[in-house]
Amino acid sequence: MSQQLSLRGGRNRKFKSEINVVPYIDVMLVLLVIFMVVAPITAPNVINLPTSGRSALPPTDYIEIMLKPDSSAVIGIHGQPASNSKNSEDLANRLRALHKKNPDLPVMISADKEIKYDTVVQTINSANKIGIKRVGLATR
Repeated sequence: MSQQLSLRGGRNRKFKSEINVVPYIDVMLVLLVIFMVVAPITAPNVINLPTSGRSALPPTDYIEIMLKPDSSAVIGIHGQPASNSKNSEDLANRLRALHKKNPDLPVMISADKEIKYDTVVQTINSANKIGIKRVGLATR
């Protein structure tokens, strides 16, 4: 028995109560490298919008449609009194009436930035169905 104690050095072994974090660091570094390699490959959805310059001669008279966030609109000829419309059907009817009186006037749509893109597209679509060839969007 005394030989066994001498082989062990005569000390009792103590357990370590620490967490070994080296494997976790290795895993994190591997994940970091994977994300660094994959990130340039998967580009986010980029939309290339066309740029527009100022037109040479902007029209002096045009039918103006102002779309508001509460789904109402104001329609009229620029520089003249305008009327309110509550919904898209009423807007289409008023646009049709203005186009019949003034068939040569283009349409300028200005929309609040809180409006959904679909509302603007539907307004352009209804103008095209009426027979209006020139539709523009107001920008800042």
